[in-house]
Amino acid sequence: MSLFVFIDILGTVAFSISGVLIALKKRMDPFGILIIAFVTAVGGGTLRDVLIDANVAWMRNLTYVYVIFASSVVAVIFRKKLGYIRRSLFLFDTIGIALYTIVGVEKGVASGFPPLICIALGTMTACFGGVIRDILCNEIPIIFRKNIYATACILGGLTYFLLMKTSLSQNLIVILSGSVVITIRLLAVTFDWSLPSIYGKKEMEEQ
Repeated sequence: MSLFVFIDILGTVAFSISGVLIALKKRMDPFGILIIAFVTAVGGGTLRDVLIDANVAWMRNLTYVYVIFASSVVAVIFRKKLGYIRRSLFLFDTIGIALYTIVGVEKGVASGFPPLICIALGTMTACFGGVIRDILCNEIPIIFRKNIYATACILGGLTYFLLMKTSLSQNLIVILSGSVVITIRLLAVTFDWSLPSIYGKKEMEEQ
């Protein structure tokens, strides 16, 4: 199994569990849990593949479907072992966006797109599954809030292309770029970093 496929599968697991956790929080039935896990795991990648006119991965390779189903079942069974759902959701969501950012960037590179488009594809792959998940769960998508989320993906994608200009191995570039996404996301939450708000203090208090 290549590193690319391994990262893609690992990202699928992480986002599936992320979807299950928020579905459990909303007290959905088993079918609802599976649907939310599925759209969280493959939503961003499906949109990416449609835009670049590529084969949709999970439709060609049922391994992804099996992984989503297995991850969902395991997450439900061991939900109490995951500790606080909010903390676990953040953890798996953060791992997922890091892995999927790199998957999206590398797909763009393989298709011959310029770096800017590749970074956009990486960000889309990482974020849009979560957007669909949050909309279906009647939540404001994280990407549209003040939290640093998509920004971490963009910086991770930028790191990927900067490191490509060095003599580092491809595997190390992938690991370092993914680590940048995770680190920025963790630091943003820990120190309450956010993008500048266009709303005044009074408007924020009224909300």
